[in-house]
Amino acid sequence: MSEGTMQLRAQRDQRDPQAKRAKRLTRVLVGAAAVPVMLVAAGCSSDSGSDDGKDKAAEESAASKSASPSPTVKAAAYGKLPEPCSVVSKKTLDDLVPKADSGKEGSSNDTAMRAGCSWDSLDDNGVKGSQFRWLSVSMLRFESDVTRGEGEKLAHDYYLKQLKDAQAAEGAKSLKTAPVSRTGNEASVVSYDLKKKEGTFKQQTVVARVENVVVTLDFNGAGLAGDKTPDAGDLVKDAQKAAKEAVAAVMKANDTSAGGKPSGTPQGSGSPSKPASETSSKAPSKSS
Repeated sequence: MSEGTMQLRAQRDQRDPQAKRAKRLTRVLVGAAAVPVMLVAAGCSSDSGSDDGKDKAAEESAASKSASPSPTVKAAAYGKLPEPCSVVSKKTLDDLVPKADSGKEGSSNDTAMRAGCSWDSLDDNGVKGSQFRWLSVSMLRFESDVTRGEGEKLAHDYYLKQLKDAQAAEGAKSLKTAPVSRTGNEASVVSYDLKKKEGTFKQQTVVARVENVVVTLDFNGAGLAGDKTPDAGDLVKDAQKAAKEAVAAVMKANDTSAGGKPSGTPQGSGSPSKPASETSSKAPSKSS
């Protein structure tokens, strides 16, 4: 082999390792560049799946909320009131207000929710004086409402308020409060004396609740122009008797026997009751 040929092969052998290293480096760089691309692709795939999961969870949550039932409340037991001037029997009226004309029905824009009637009697005995009597019955019915609650609970709260108002009567003397049995779900009578220029008036207020209806009965009497003052005990018994009849009339108007208790069905809402203008205990507007 000539000297020139040997020199060319030596030069070629020196270049070949450099070429091989260059090729290997190129392959490494290309491979390294491919790794981030794969990672980015994998990252995008992962993020996309996460978003899909969030969207699905949101959809399921919305569907769950839309499927939730609306709030309900037990329906009020009674849906109407009796004719107010007929809640006390004629016989009882003859005993309590013997000289009374027909009852005077109170004004109301919704007699199914609030109603009342009153009677007054003046038994004039000339120079011997006279006996005055005044009777009033008012009824207020409460509907169930999802915001305000069940009609029975609303009626109970109003029952307590009526009792408190009766006990706070201005000028009341010798005030007494006692429970009344067998008259609706709960009942009490408030008795007291009121001294007026015409005489001493004996006032009895019976407040009773039957289901979602509150009955307030006022009965007072006085001996005028020198006639004797009526016995408070007798007036209490008369007031309790009339109140029992009024409660029974409410139950009858709703087709319920004296011992029965209708069951309400769930309802979404009802017309809220507004407190009626109740006829308060008062002194007579006339005297002899």
